[in-house]
Order: sequence, then structure tokens, then C-alpha cells
Amino acid sequence: MKTGDYSDLVELFQDWRSFETPPDHNGAPDYRAETFEKRRPVFDSLQQRLLAIDTSNWAIPQQVDWRIVWAEMNGYDFNDRILKPWERDPAYYKSLWTYRSDVPAHEGPTHHATTEIWTYEFPLSTSERDRLIRDLEVIPPLNEQAQGNLSGNARDLFITGIRDIRWQGMGLKGILEQDGVSTDDELVAVLNNAISSTEDLVTWLESQAESKNGPSGIGKENYSWYLQNVHLVPLSWEDEVMILKRELARAWSALKLEEHRNRNLPELVAADSAEAYDQLAEISAQSLMRFLEEDEIVTVKDYFDPALREHLGQFVPEDRRNFFWITAHYDPRPLYSHFYHWFELARMDTEPHKSEIRRGPLLYNIFDSRNEGTATAVEEMFMQAGLYDDNPRVKEIVYIMIAQRAARGLGSLYAHANEMTMEEAGGIHSEYTPRGWMKT
Repeated sequence: MKTGDYSDLVELFQDWRSFETPPDHNGAPDYRAETFEKRRPVFDSLQQRLLAIDTSNWAIPQQVDWRIVWAEMNGYDFNDRILKPWERDPAYYKSLWTYRSDVPAHEGPTHHATTEIWTYEFPLSTSERDRLIRDLEVIPPLNEQAQGNLSGNARDLFITGIRDIRWQGMGLKGILEQDGVSTDDELVAVLNNAISSTEDLVTWLESQAESKNGPSGIGKENYSWYLQNVHLVPLSWEDEVMILKRELARAWSALKLEEHRNRNLPELVAADSAEAYDQLAEISAQSLMRFLEEDEIVTVKDYFDPALREHLGQFVPEDRRNFFWITAHYDPRPLYSHFYHWFELARMDTEPHKSEIRRGPLLYNIFDSRNEGTATAVEEMFMQAGLYDDNPRVKEIVYIMIAQRAARGLGSLYAHANEMTMEEAGGIHSEYTPRGWMKT
């Protein structure tokens, strides 16, 4: 029977989100195959309830809310049928996160009971200590469950996933060094139990790795379905390959033209000390905020400047800089433009959306085109609007960043299609990023 009341959608959304959180099994979220099978009829009934809602007379924002719930349910269905990260990807069982993602939720499949250590302030209050213990106590039973669940044969995912679990062990040991932890016998015992179980999982994964010989990509057809029905992007795998090839060529061509235009200007010089970097960061942050305000690019809210200043970065020795911090040591404004991410997260924190459905992070990274797309786009938009008129050499960095993203995306598409291994895809990323900045 068709229904047409928006309140029906809100009620369904609440039921859906409650269902999407898996039940508990021995103190951890339950990702066992038999549990997914048992819960499938409940999911099917939720989908039918959604499809029974008539939105034809709704306002556009309400229709958008319906489409979001539809996409989230498609994401669950796809994970259950195709992606199965709990079976194919050891990194799914990474529990310890030391940083906040620059998008609304962690990128990529992530389990439901992570320990977000960045949310804690040491020394811990009594309530925060109890919360941390509850978080950490999930790790041993989840690691044990992982050994029963990881029956997939995705070799590349398996090999690279071991690294994430190994890093988790190192991160857990780092918590032992935090102020007030070493004298708390109960917390130390919980941490040591989590460390031991993590090391056991690494040992087990390493013992299984050599037997894995299957593909890790989901294939072109599945990729296109996921893109269109979960991420709501009206493109196919083939469309994205074409776009990224063009974007890579455009970025390289524009870079060479910009280099020629700037041939008589001084080269950019990288900051070579902490003092030099801090001075450059301060000048760059002021320049960006002044540009956004005075050139009327966006409405600058009070929370913009503090949000940016939390992420200005610090000096990194030359031999340890990754791609983005190489760019930042020449001029951080292109990277700070990308940090538009943090303005949007501050907006979510400070000015929550009036729709309950859109107030928090959308599931399955559905937000990525909006959040990651905007943050990447404004790098060039701000450039074209005049941010670097004071130093045209900085425009070269913007085109290098565009080329790097295009090369990375192109390699990823070939890996998803199983036309390349992840290592081969990384080769495209490295070889087609200008100036060798991905080879460091």
C-alpha cells in the first residue's frame, strides 16, 4: 500500500539506521555470514517500505531525502552481495583511528565500533577512561571474529590490509605512553589485551597471505552500478576513465603553459626550517582567509579561521615529505584551499542540517562527490578567481595537484576493473604525477 507522508520517511530512516548497526556477538559487531543471511528478510522489508512511499507531491528537499535513504539501502545491499569487506579486506577490521577524517566519516569501508582516539584528551577524566575501556574491549573479540570471517581471496586487499592491522598494534602501544595511562592497571591490562590480539591477527593474516591469489577489484559492471545507485553519480566506469584521461592531459598541458608563462619569474623555494614553515603557513592562512572575504568568494563564517588553523601543519624534513606536504612547503595555499573540507565539517558541527536524514554523515561514503569533489574543485576555482595573482608560480602547484588526482584515479579505475594490480595502478599514480613528487 502506497503512503505519502514525509513523517513515514523519517520513521523509516530511524528504523533503517537502527537496523544498519549490526547486532552484538561476544562483545563486538557481528559480521558473520550466517548473521547477514538471517537479517536479510528484515532488510528486504525495509526496502519495500521505502518503495511504498509516494513522493510525487513532495517538495524537492523531501524528495532528495527519500533518494538518500534509497542510496544508503543500495549501499547495504551492494556490500552484502558484492563488496563483502568483512570477508575480503583485513583493513575492515582496523579499529584504532588516530585522526579525524577530513570528510564526514572515514573513507572506505569501516566497521561500526572503532576507537576514535583523537576524541580523547589525556589525562583522561573518569567518564572518558570508562569510554576508552569500552572502546578497546571490542578489539579482541572482533580480531578473533575476523579470523573466521576473512574467507575471501582478494590478494591485493589481503596483502595491503595487513599493514593497517600492524599499524594498529603500534598505535595501541603509543596509547600506553599517554599521560596517566601507565599508572592505571585496569586500562593497561585492557590495552595489552588489545595489543596481543592485534599481533595475533597479524600473525594469522601473514600465514594466510600466500594462499590468496584472486582479484581484488569488483569489475566494471559492479563499479558502474555502485557509482550510479549508491553514490548517485550518473556515470559509468568507462565515462570516468575518459574524463580522467582528459583531465590528466589537461593538467599536464596547463602546467607546461604555466611554466612557460612564468619562465622569467623566480622559482618557488621550499621552507627549510620549522621557523620558515611556520611563517609561510601564517602568511598563507591570512592570504586565503582575506581572499575569501574581500573578494566575496564565499560567506566567511566565524568558525572558518579556527577550523583552518587547526590544520596548518608543521615543518617536515625534506626526505620525509609526502606529496601534499611537498606542495605545502613551497606554498600551502593550494592545500589550504583543499582544506575547505574543514569549513564544511565545522558547519556540520555548528549549523546542523534541519533534516534529520542529512544531519549526520551519510553511510557508505555517499558524501564523497559533494565533500571531496568540492574540496578538490576549489583548488582550481580559487586560483582562477585570483588567489595567486601575487605569485603566479603557485599556479603550477595547482596543476600538479590536478594531475596527481587524475593519475591516482585512473590507476584506481584500472585496479577496480582488474586490469591492473594495485601495485601496477600505483605505478600510474607515480609516473604521471609531475616532477616526480609521488616517487618520494
